[in-house]
Parts: sequence; structure tokens; C-alpha cells
Amino acid sequence: MSITRRAMLTGAVAFFASAAARAQRGDTVLTATDVHVQGYPTVEALRWVGDTLERETGGRLRLRLYHSGQLGRESDSIDMARFGALDITRVNMAALNNPFPSTQILSLPYVFDSTAHMRRALDGAVGREILASFERRDLVGLAFYDSGARCFYNTRRPVYTPQDLHGLKIRVPPSDIFMDMVRALGANPTPLPYGEVFSALQTHLIDGAENNWQSFHTTRQFEVAHYWSQTAHSYSPEALLMSKQRLESLATEDRALVLDIAARSVTVMRELWDKSEIESRDYVIAKGVKVNEVDRRAFETATAATLSAYRRDPAIDTLYKKIRALA
Repeated sequence: MSITRRAMLTGAVAFFASAAARAQRGDTVLTATDVHVQGYPTVEALRWVGDTLERETGGRLRLRLYHSGQLGRESDSIDMARFGALDITRVNMAALNNPFPSTQILSLPYVFDSTAHMRRALDGAVGREILASFERRDLVGLAFYDSGARCFYNTRRPVYTPQDLHGLKIRVPPSDIFMDMVRALGANPTPLPYGEVFSALQTHLIDGAENNWQSFHTTRQFEVAHYWSQTAHSYSPEALLMSKQRLESLATEDRALVLDIAARSVTVMRELWDKSEIESRDYVIAKGVKVNEVDRRAFETATAATLSAYRRDPAIDTLYKKIRALA
């Protein structure tokens, strides 16, 4: 049994034991999970949700947070929330692309020009439409959290153009979009769970991956992958989701409060995100990571066919046009 698997089982045992104890006491304690480590902006935003919920209800409603993937992978937590075994989960959009098609627009290459552009879209009609789509499969979209500009990093060489990726084995999240995109760039996509990337880089199972500065830093991947290329090919954000069954089981005023606090947590998360992004970037550069800009036009051209293929879906194309109108 691997360390990751053992940790997941230990966390699951603790989770269900805690749930049984809560049932006996009659407490109203919501459970939440995140694969990121303590201190990561999304984890701390969830912690703020719990603190605020407890304070504003005088302790009547509380939140128990399981971070660092204690309850398993993001795909596991999605199903646990859908079936009411877990109350709230924070997952990246890539894990939602296949089961929730409307989320695909948020992960496609070069849809967003910047973080500010992405936030404008998520805070408006586009964001509301996508959040509403989760209810079709027993989830409630509470909010969107940032996940930064995803960029390529690897153990082999600087990447300036798509040709520099040719032949490299690149980890991607379990999403057809990311596999199609990396394949279009000439690399070999290798889908792996988030928690397995460090060991895969270390053992040369893969040559590189793509993610944001904070994940690159907090997972210590920078210790083995010394080349970062600022492709900013996707701004695939995070979704904060809640079990529809659990939300509907709450009293009307409590449902409204949970929704309100979750919405307010976005501002908290963004402040933490912007600060930590600078800190993570500076930290890994100080540790010797080599950073380079890329030929963005070349990357946009190489991934254009991937974007066009998904835009054949009229619903995706409509969302794309709305997002581009906000650029």
C-alpha cells in the first residue's frame, strides 16, 4: 500500500467516525475537503467559511475541513458530494470537464487573456450559468475560486515554442481537453492524479507537467523540475461545490447563510491568491528555477484546432463569445 493510499484510508476512517459521532450528538457540522495543503489559498478560504459560519450562528453551524487530500482524489470527492457522503468540496475545473460539459469552456486554451478577464466572466452571467448547471447532477455550485495561469514546467529544457515540447511526457489532469491540448502541442499527455506528480517527476515517469505557481511550489515539484515556461495556456479555475441533498436538508435561513458566506469567501480567496502567487514565484526562482517567456502566438496557433473542435458545440461557442466580449 502506498503512502498516499494509506493516508487516504486513514482520513476516510476518521471522517466516517466523526460523522457517526456528530449524528449521536445532533450537531450540525458540515464537512469539506480539498486536495491542497494547509495554507494554500483555497484551503484557507474554506477555513474562513467555517470560521464565519460558526461565528454568525453562534456555533450552531460549523465546518470540518479535510485538507491535503485526506479523503481521496478530486474525482472521489465529487461523487461523495453528489451522493451526500460529503457536504462541500473544492475541485479544479479539469476534474469537472467530462461529467459537466458546460465547464469545458473554462479550461480550453487561450480563452482568457488574464486573471482579471477570467474574474469578470466568472462574476457575471457566464459564471452564474455554469454554477447553475451543477444542479442537474445533484450538486450546487457555490462559487468559483482562482487557479492562476497554468504554465508548463519540466526537468529537461526551457520551452519557448511548441516544438520544444515535442516528445516530452507531460502530466495532465484527467480531462479530455488537457489531453487534446498537450497532444496538439506535440507532447505526450500522461494523465495522473495531482498527488502523484512529484514522484512521477522524480522517477522520470514523466518529463514535466503544467499548473500554477502555488501548486508548483507547495507540492515541491520545483525541486525536480527546474524549467518553468510562462505559457499561460489556461486559467482553468476551481469550483466550490456542495451536496444538493445536504443543502436542501438545512433550514431556509441556514441555506441562505451558507450561500451568502460562500459568495463572500471569493474576495477572501482572491486576496490570499494574489499574495501567495507572488510569494510562490519568488520562492522557487530563489531556489534556482529558470523562468522564460514564450512565443504566445505560436502556442495559440498550435492549440487553435483544439479550441475550434470544442466550439462546434453551440452551447460552448455561445459561452466563448460571451467571454471574449469581456476581454
